[in-house]
Formats: sequence, C-alpha cells, structure tokens
Amino acid sequence: MTSRVLGLVRDQVLASLFGAGNAMDAFNVAFRIPNLVRDLFAEGAMSAAFVPAFTRQLTTGGQASAWRLGNNVINALLVVTALLVLLGIVFARPLVGAFAGDYALVPGKLELTVLLTRIMLPFLTLVAIAAALMGMLNSLHLFFIPALAPAMFNVATIVCALVLVPLMPRIGWPPITAIAIGTLVGGLAQVSLQWPLLRRQGFSYSPFLDWRQEGLHRVLVLMGPGTIGLAATQVNVFVNTVLATGEGTGAVSWLNYAFRLMYLPTGLFGVSIATATVPAVSRHAARGDSGAVRGTLADGLSLMLMLNVPATIGLIALATPIVRVIFERRAFLPSDTAATASALQCYAIGLLGYSIVRIASPTFYALGDSRTPVTISIAAVISNAALNLVLVRVLGYRGLALGTSIAALFNAGALLLVLHRRLDGLDDRRLFGSFARIVLASLLMGAAALAVDRALATWMPGDAFLIQAVRLLATIGAALAVLALAAHLLNIREFREGVALIARRGQL
Repeated sequence: MTSRVLGLVRDQVLASLFGAGNAMDAFNVAFRIPNLVRDLFAEGAMSAAFVPAFTRQLTTGGQASAWRLGNNVINALLVVTALLVLLGIVFARPLVGAFAGDYALVPGKLELTVLLTRIMLPFLTLVAIAAALMGMLNSLHLFFIPALAPAMFNVATIVCALVLVPLMPRIGWPPITAIAIGTLVGGLAQVSLQWPLLRRQGFSYSPFLDWRQEGLHRVLVLMGPGTIGLAATQVNVFVNTVLATGEGTGAVSWLNYAFRLMYLPTGLFGVSIATATVPAVSRHAARGDSGAVRGTLADGLSLMLMLNVPATIGLIALATPIVRVIFERRAFLPSDTAATASALQCYAIGLLGYSIVRIASPTFYALGDSRTPVTISIAAVISNAALNLVLVRVLGYRGLALGTSIAALFNAGALLLVLHRRLDGLDDRRLFGSFARIVLASLLMGAAALAVDRALATWMPGDAFLIQAVRLLATIGAALAVLALAAHLLNIREFREGVALIARRGQL
C-alpha cells in the first residue's frame, strides 16, 4: 500500500509539473520502452519462471542449492540486460521513430523522446536484479521489504522532480530529464533496499556464471515462452501508446494517468494476492498435491474478487471526481480531467482481467506448462490489436482503453477455463456464489456512490480543492458503508473472514 500510494503521489507531482503536454507525452513513450521490456522480461517472465524454480530448488535441494541458482540467475540477467541496454542506446532513434513517428511533426518532441529513452534504458538492468531479489525473498516467505522496494523508486522520482526540475534549465537540459534521472536512482534504490535482507538470509553473491546448471536451464526454458505468456497486458498497453501518439498532444498522457489510477487496485490487491499465492501454489505443485493447488488458487481468486469487483464499480462511478481531486491543479487542466476520467472508466472495465491474469498465468508455470499461457496470450494480443484499430476510429483514444480491457477479460477467462479443466474444477460452487453476491453488493455500492455524489454537489457546491476532496471522501465513505452492509446481509464469506481477521489482529 505504501508503494502504491507513493506511486500515486509521484503521478500527482508529474501532473502538476508537466500536465498532459508534449514533455509528459515524450517521457511516457520513452519510459514505456524500457518498462515494457522490464514487464515482459524482468518482472514478468523472469518472475513466473524463477519463483517456481527457486521454490522447487529450496524444497528438494536445500538453501545452498537454491543460492547457487539465484546467483546464476542474477549473473545471467546482468549479461542479457546489459546487451539489451547497449543495443537500445545505439538504436534509440530508429526505435523511437518506429513507435512514435508522429512525434516528428512537433518540433523537438521526437528528439526529446530519444534523449529520455537513452537516459532511462539502464533502468532495465537495475529492475531485473531487483525482481530476482524479490523472487528469492518471496520464496523465503519474506514479503514486506520486497513489496516496499517499489516505494523507493517513487520516492526517488518525487525527490528528483522537486529538487532537479528547477536545476535542469541551468545546465541546458529540459526539465523533464530530471524525472528520467530519478527513474535510474529509483531502480538502484530498489536493489539497495532488498540486498541486505537477502544477505542476512545467507545469500552470498559471486560473479561466477554456470550456464550448465540444470535449474538455470529450467528458468531459461520457461522464460522464453513466458515472455509471451505474461505479455498480454504490457503489449496491449504498448500498442495503445503507439496508436495514441497519432491522437494528438495529451492522448498518451491521458491514457497513462488513467491506467495508473486503474492499476492502483490491481497493485494493492491483485499483485499482493498473487505475490502470496504463487509461491504457495509452487510448493504444492512441487509436491504433486493438485488438491492443495486447487484450494489455494480458489482462495486467492475469491479474495481478489471481494476486493477488485467493488474497486471496478467504484472507479466507473466516481471517475471524474477521483481524477479531479488527485490531478487537477497547475498544469493539469479541467479538460485533462474530463479526458482522463473517460479513459479511466474504459480501463476499469478490465480490472478483474488484469488481476486474474496475475494469479492464473504463473500457476501454469508452477504446473510446468508454459505453452498454454503463451497460446492464450498471443490470442489476447491479436484480439486487442484488432479491437484497438477499430475502436480508435470510433471512440478515439478512449477506444484504446476499452479494447485493452476487453482483451484483458478474454485473456483471464481463457486462462481460468483451461485451469478449470486441468485441476478438475476450481471450487466452482463457492466461487460462482461469492461472485454473484459480490457483484450485487458492489452494484448497490455504486448506486449509493452516484446518489451521494450528486446530493453533495448540490449541498456543497464549489470548485475549491478542499470542497472537492471532502465531497469525494464523504461519497467514498458512504459507498463503503453500503458495501459493508450489503456484504453482511448477503453473507459474503470473504467479507466475513476479512472482518474476523482484522478483529483478531486488533486484539493482539
């Protein structure tokens, strides 16, 4: 939660300083290039392949064997990502030109994007190592520090924005380059926070790389198709970025701000639940206990539904006041609020899909199956591209967000269908019963949110930030109260267990 809230603060700072103008568009495209490779390679496929392999090594070979695997994976990542970074720096201009050729129509915009890309590319190596450290710590049942590591990235970006942005023009650099520098500092901070904790667990780094190690081979074999298997969401967002560059100034930034807001519940709940679920599923799979795999997966999915279905309805109902309170100040104008809120509503439709994929896709790798998520992901990417090409002509930049959401739901649904067959069910009666009750409770919550928001707009008119913030907080509070009451009356198991857990923690 700390990481995601700081990420929101980071976006607030950037929106205030740069709004949705050309500089922010250039940064978003430049950051999307190393960030896409990071999502696919470092934090996506590598995590999906490495965590099950490291867990298996811990279970069957002990810590010494697992440390050797971890060391080999770190060194392999250093070699591969360093090569990718070098190639990216050399070919940055044609790479950016291929993805954002329309930027050449705005004087200096393409050149700025190329400069920012070259500055930020080494972030890939830093975050790859951070992802490997996170995977090892999660496998050792250590979650807090790894989950906190991204907070260091956000803190570094915020500090650089506040301190370096005013200094950049004095040395002849565009102000937005301070944010690129902050990105590199943030990547280094993620490694620095986790490394001491891993050393205390007994890990000792060695520069030696043994390409012949069986565990490393297993990771590399899974990573190849795994890059495609976990690619759907990232590739779809990247396709959106490419198409949005042709939709005029601001479109890339509106989509980015909206996606970040939509991804906040996924980061808080979907990623957190997946982080705890995947190592447990991997341990059960290593022991061949399919019943335990099925039960753990069903628990993770049901908890995710309880948290993310209300988040979906809430984002759709309150998109405009949320965006207004969070972003609308200084360089971020009311027109930017309206455009970002529209994109947010379209992205929110796919929130469940994004979260389910975070749990379902790594489960296949834990079961030793990399082909299925690859096939489904390819189908999702193709369907997203087709939808976006059609919808962007009808709805403009909003069609890109809607197409991505539909593709995410397709990806998640297909993964669950195959897992259902593979595991002889997913505790269907409980999941479907919980889902129906959660949807009903969430719709009641959404109706209450709309009614309270409209009433407060009449009772508390005004555009001042304090008035807007009080109205939004009061609306959210009333909506959550309705959700809690509905969940209690509908006897939703996940809500009841969550309340009991909080009560027990409060007594300790």
